[in-house]
Amino acid sequence: MPHGRTQASGQDAEAASAALEVPKAERDEVRLVSRIAAGDLRAFEDLYRVYYPRLSRFLGRMARRPGIVEEVLNDTMLVVWRRAEGFNGGSKVSTWIFGIAYRKALKSLAQFDEPVDDEALQSCADGAPGPELQVNLWQLREALGTALDSLPAEQRAVVDLTYFHGLNYREIAQIVSCPVDTVKTRMFHARRRLRVLLAGHREDWL
Repeated sequence: MPHGRTQASGQDAEAASAALEVPKAERDEVRLVSRIAAGDLRAFEDLYRVYYPRLSRFLGRMARRPGIVEEVLNDTMLVVWRRAEGFNGGSKVSTWIFGIAYRKALKSLAQFDEPVDDEALQSCADGAPGPELQVNLWQLREALGTALDSLPAEQRAVVDLTYFHGLNYREIAQIVSCPVDTVKTRMFHARRRLRVLLAGHREDWL
């Protein structure tokens, strides 16, 4: 067998192996963005449905005001629609979209940030725990929501993206456009503050 073909076959196998390592959900999202770049409105609606709950929770934690959350979420998805062709696959689709949302939220908070009640925290329960566990979770969520509200927006974003969206520090650094060490520093200060505020409320989860 010619050497060139052998080398090409090896590269194809490596490419196929790399493709298999990318979760199907991520591959599906990349396809949706490609279709959006071509002006496919149905693809945009599909992506919107996927990201609406995720962005609602993230922005609810950051902005804390339903009016701002809805406005920033819509602005974020409008950017996705208009700039889909600029997505080059250099990061995960989720990293790209959360990055847009983060910057939009910070810009909005710079104009309107005020202390308010976090109603969104009451509607983000997952699963169906028993009544006693539901009460405990609700109490923990209330305490956590109050504690998170006391943090600066940048620290709230890092905590939320880590614990509620399962992103690692490198992905978060891409989203918030800062070095990984800065993300770690923000998390360090956020954890230290939350441990104090959550004393007696399962602060061990931190």
